[in-house]
Amino acid sequence: MSDTNSIGLHEGSATQLAEKLNHLLANYQIFYMNVRGYHWNVRGNDFFELHAKFEEFYTDLLAKVDEVAERILTLGHKPVHAYSDYVTLSRIQEDKDVHDGTTCVKGVLKGYQTIIELQRELLAIASDADDEGTAAQAGDYIREQEKTIWMLNAYLSK
Repeated sequence: MSDTNSIGLHEGSATQLAEKLNHLLANYQIFYMNVRGYHWNVRGNDFFELHAKFEEFYTDLLAKVDEVAERILTLGHKPVHAYSDYVTLSRIQEDKDVHDGTTCVKGVLKGYQTIIELQRELLAIASDADDEGTAAQAGDYIREQEKTIWMLNAYLSK
């Protein structure tokens, strides 16, 4: 009996990767909802600029939620899908009643920093497991989000 899954990864490694991906999924879901809330509730002089930017961010986050869940399925495991599980697994906390644009931007910045940290942890596990698919996905996300962090920091230092 083989100890590899349908894509040739060792079952133990696939399980470890799926668990880490489920943690990432939970963080993406909470982060998505936070950014969606910023979009709905931001007020002030930068409303039009931030309202549009938050929509851009949450649209991208929602796409990544789906991609991460599909990667878990590709590894032969099940993505968590209950909001209560997301709250339990996520390092990112729910952000409630935020209206100030600067505070919202700081929340987005902190969310991306946490997501990148998780993806770097995932990248290390994927590299050890010879899982190029997960490693490439995490690497692509990190590269893109590092640029976003630079831009958010530039915005906050105006």
